[in-house]
Amino acid sequence: MALSNPTDSRRQTGAGLLLDGPGAALEVLVPEPLRAEASGAWRTHARALCDALGWTDAPLVVRPFPRGLSLALGAPVDLLYTATEVNEAAWAAARADLEGRDPVDLDAELDRLRAEAAEESDPPLAALIDAAERRGVPLVWDDDAITVGLGARGQTFAPDALPDPADLDWSAVGPVPTALVTGTNGKSTTVRMLAAMGRAAGHAVGVSTTDAVTVGGEVVERGDFSGPLGARAVMRDERVTMAVCESARGGLLRRGVPVPIVTAAALTNVAADHLGDYGVETVADLAEAKLVVAKALPEGGTLVAPADEPEATAAVVRQREALEARGVRIGWTALDPDPGAPGPLTASIVAGSISLRDKDGWRAICSVAEVPAALDGAARHVVRNALTAAALAEALGLGDDAIAAGLRSFKSDETDNPGRANRFDVGGATVLVDYAHNAHGLRALASLAEHLPARRRLVMFGSAGDRSDADLAAMCDVLAGLGADRYVLTEIPGYLRGRAEGETPALLARLLRERGIADDALVAEADPRAGARHALGWLEPHDLALLLTLTQRDAVLDLVRTAAG
Repeated sequence: MALSNPTDSRRQTGAGLLLDGPGAALEVLVPEPLRAEASGAWRTHARALCDALGWTDAPLVVRPFPRGLSLALGAPVDLLYTATEVNEAAWAAARADLEGRDPVDLDAELDRLRAEAAEESDPPLAALIDAAERRGVPLVWDDDAITVGLGARGQTFAPDALPDPADLDWSAVGPVPTALVTGTNGKSTTVRMLAAMGRAAGHAVGVSTTDAVTVGGEVVERGDFSGPLGARAVMRDERVTMAVCESARGGLLRRGVPVPIVTAAALTNVAADHLGDYGVETVADLAEAKLVVAKALPEGGTLVAPADEPEATAAVVRQREALEARGVRIGWTALDPDPGAPGPLTASIVAGSISLRDKDGWRAICSVAEVPAALDGAARHVVRNALTAAALAEALGLGDDAIAAGLRSFKSDETDNPGRANRFDVGGATVLVDYAHNAHGLRALASLAEHLPARRRLVMFGSAGDRSDADLAAMCDVLAGLGADRYVLTEIPGYLRGRAEGETPALLARLLRERGIADDALVAEADPRAGARHALGWLEPHDLALLLTLTQRDAVLDLVRTAAG
């Protein structure tokens, strides 16, 4: 029976789903009856290669998933490209064994791998990283630069000009208050809220999100920087006295945590989204992958987690014993102060106020009505984000006044929170522009829409082509439940991702018809910009339009802003 080549092979530069440190990982497709034998064969060859290279303490990890195996091996931090070659060679030898082919000449492979290791080896880098780890000093590195310490307490060096650890003034480098935020939805809003609190406390806050890298409110670079590249840009900016980084699933799975030591981390929620990559094929797998951020927490660090989001709560409970054994504190949050939580709550809504709890009991920070982005409490998902941000802020050492000031200043508009429930009045009609792009996010927006009276309703929506039919059906369940008078379905330019042009909007239309939506309520437009034009032309006073835009957000906002006058 033929086995597959690796579907993905990559360096892991930080602690990740498979390893607690640097190494290499790959995925292979293996029929279930062969997985045990395949695992054993790979382990045999990987161990032999690692031992021959002198990596005698390298951990080997096998993680089965429904279609195959994830295989990972630890490696010296300065030999990660070689490590990917070792991993692939071990799998090639295992595959030959199982398929009954001539065995791989591992002696020849070893000669090649030793030559690659000799060329890649970087003793000054390895020594500097080891020295930083022994002192508990965070260090961020890539092929372009090495930063010892973070932000205003960091020093950055070129790879060919690294200092001898004995010559470095270690008292001059160290951490700044730093938080990583992950989850299926709410990451960007939570990060932006926390940044507002940090600015209120007088910090020069470095932020990386799906939109940009900013420092002190200044945009450094625009684009999706929710992965390691954005985090490194923040940590290397010498102005930064507090850092908040959105950490998306993809970066965590590809490279591991972007910063080895942080003050706090948060998991907002977990729902079916982007399943099928890197051996992550169930929601429980996804929760485990996102909780990789907790591996960056040292003794005394804080993990903020929801006590009332079933999948996320269960994932943290599964890891609670191990986290607490490491000295990590779990700060539970919940909308209800008595939800039957798995542990004492840190943040909740008490008597209408966002509140934090200490040994003396609950203390009000500010009322929900004072948080503009919460839309008088109608945006319950924003209230949840506010609880997470408040708990993180406390963990980062911010005072109650700064937390309250950040919440009171934070608006649901295109400046403070672009693309997240941005509300406009267009000739007496209400328009909401939002980023919701999965069923979980759509449910949150639908809950908000229920609190907004409307004579007629319109929804503009499109989806990336890599969403499964089941994912699209779940989204259409929510969309159909809105009972809109018109559905404008658009293609998402640049996001065909394996589907033919027009295929995704046509499938959405079919799914909505199957859920009782009439043909004359469905309209197709080429892209979100064209869809927004259609929506604005359709609107009349007292109508409500939900414009859900994954791309072309700025163009859609410009159209709506112009129409709003």
